[in-house]
Amino acid sequence: MTSVTLSLSQAEDLASRALAACGAGPASAASTARALVAAEADGQTGHGLSRVPSYAAQLKAGKVDGRAVPQLVRTRPGAVRVDARGGLAYPALDLAVETLGPLAREAGVAAAGVFASHHIGQAGRTVERLADAGLVALIVSNTPQAMAFHGGARPMMGTNPLAFAAPLPGRAPLVIDLALSLVARSKIVAAQKTGQPIPADWANDAQGNPTTDAAAALAGALAPAGGAKGAALALMVEILCGALAGGQYGWEASSFLDAKGPSPAVGQVLLALDPMAFAGPGFLERMGVLAETMTAEDGVRLPGDRRLAARARAAAEGLSIAPALYAEIAALAGAPA
Repeated sequence: MTSVTLSLSQAEDLASRALAACGAGPASAASTARALVAAEADGQTGHGLSRVPSYAAQLKAGKVDGRAVPQLVRTRPGAVRVDARGGLAYPALDLAVETLGPLAREAGVAAAGVFASHHIGQAGRTVERLADAGLVALIVSNTPQAMAFHGGARPMMGTNPLAFAAPLPGRAPLVIDLALSLVARSKIVAAQKTGQPIPADWANDAQGNPTTDAAAALAGALAPAGGAKGAALALMVEILCGALAGGQYGWEASSFLDAKGPSPAVGQVLLALDPMAFAGPGFLERMGVLAETMTAEDGVRLPGDRRLAARARAAAEGLSIAPALYAEIAALAGAPA
């Protein structure tokens, strides 16, 4: 058997049961399972079902509080603070999304700072939900240490993903979702396992020198996308999430991947803008001009087109899961493999 095929609802149910069996409350398990399956369906497998075993281990160890209920305080007409309380990030993000929509309609701009949080997963999913409601949205999150400050050698800042979404007329929103490292750490891990060299611009060794040795890269720091400019953007995210929102800085946070230590307790900032408060009813027309101009040129596609194609395919055909991963999640859920 090369793969196991599950419908989206079957995958969501299985993941939810696995997380609940390991200590997540019903709401947290359901919210997290929805997010992981959505990422899997979009082809973002690194943020999909492969995360269930590591989340489960952290729930069992108490590194993540599965019973945490996020708390929200409105501090200004368009500003809220969300305490994720050491739980998984998705319930806190759900609460922020539900709150910011009405606030943005009322004030024109609304923002949430989330702290004591965890892995954000597919960042684009959060802002796409606001764009589905007609809003323009931006989210940033810091993560555990992976990149050095510009000019430094030690991994200090996270890969610090950001995502942006805006409505488009007659189709799904435009979504831009990226991390600020040049490549994902998982690509370097894969090269190490196979004994393959990596491009010299992917990472530096522990002395701060570019390296083609994957093991030396993992002992050093990932390179930022765009060199010094990418490092500056990552620093901006650290400030927004680690100072403004009140999360841990990347070098203070424990890993998202293992069950060791305390909660990572990172931060996120989510911003929502109502186009009616700025461009008025002409916003969608202008977005339509942008989309038509881009797609009229050979070789140019809108960001997210591949993701939407993968999503449609998954809805029609289900998800193909590696047998070993399926068996591991099924065992956690107490289901027959």
